[in-house]
Amino acid sequence: MRNGLKLLGLAAAAAMSMPSPATAADCGEVSITEMNWASSQIITEVSKFLMEQGYGCKVESVPSATTTAVASLAENGEPNIVTELWVNSTGDVYEKLEAEGKVKRLGEVFTPGGVEGWWIPAYLAESNPELTTIEGVLANADLVGGQFNNCPDGWGCRIINDNIITALGLRDSMEVFDHGSGETLATSIAAAYEDKKPWFGYYWAPTAVLGKYPLVQVKIGDVDSEVHLANANKDNASPGVSDFPPAPVLTVATADFAEQQPEVVELMSTMSYDIDILNTTLAWQDDNNASAEEAAVYFISNYSDVWSQWLNDDARSKLAALIK
Repeated sequence: MRNGLKLLGLAAAAAMSMPSPATAADCGEVSITEMNWASSQIITEVSKFLMEQGYGCKVESVPSATTTAVASLAENGEPNIVTELWVNSTGDVYEKLEAEGKVKRLGEVFTPGGVEGWWIPAYLAESNPELTTIEGVLANADLVGGQFNNCPDGWGCRIINDNIITALGLRDSMEVFDHGSGETLATSIAAAYEDKKPWFGYYWAPTAVLGKYPLVQVKIGDVDSEVHLANANKDNASPGVSDFPPAPVLTVATADFAEQQPEVVELMSTMSYDIDILNTTLAWQDDNNASAEEAAVYFISNYSDVWSQWLNDDARSKLAALIK
């Protein structure tokens, strides 16, 4: 059932529970990115709610994307906070900003980090546990449908996958199907699940897809950071085999803001979402055609045991009515 309650309604519920006016000084105005994908938008709405209702901030959400956010930090020192910054998509720009002392790394926004890999459906892993390793897949290609579902052209994962495919000689065992879009890749998983058919391919998290369709990761091999980095080069002359390491996905603040607002920085440093919980929230949003704000209400309403641990004592008392 769709949760129609808005964040404004949650704020009213929290305010009614307060025994006395807030004693802490308001934190003032805060600018925070709202990236152009679902998980970041939910995280921004949750962050905005907690900062406004728990810490007395006035928060402005700034529409952004990875490259524009990093460019704005470099050129303007804005916004104050960047949520869900995938460092592996920024080249060396973020590292330079950090080395120059312009930004402060607050924490990893996902536990255990952004997840990428090759997967099979959970029902296939249960009936054929040998398929949870690449050796088992290569020896039983017919059991995964004789096909690897690859990333679309132009995606970074396509380059890495193509290099691993070459290193493994995967094309000698099965067809490699290069999807034309992320939508068709997701649809192929949904279609397989509907009929409980074999499926094998690449996917990532946090996403609604992994929240709706349980997948089991196939172990490609050990993680070798040098091999993985080399595999990101489309002109790699000697591709190797390395599994995907967890991608560092950060909450970042400007150095000036971090110095001026230690309580808010402590909140955002502690904030970390379990991938499975975020996948579930994204799946709920997708199933209910819900907005990011409504998905944030779903998360706040159902996972107070998680977010209440991010707050300081004063903020926790302000939001006590919402903590189960």
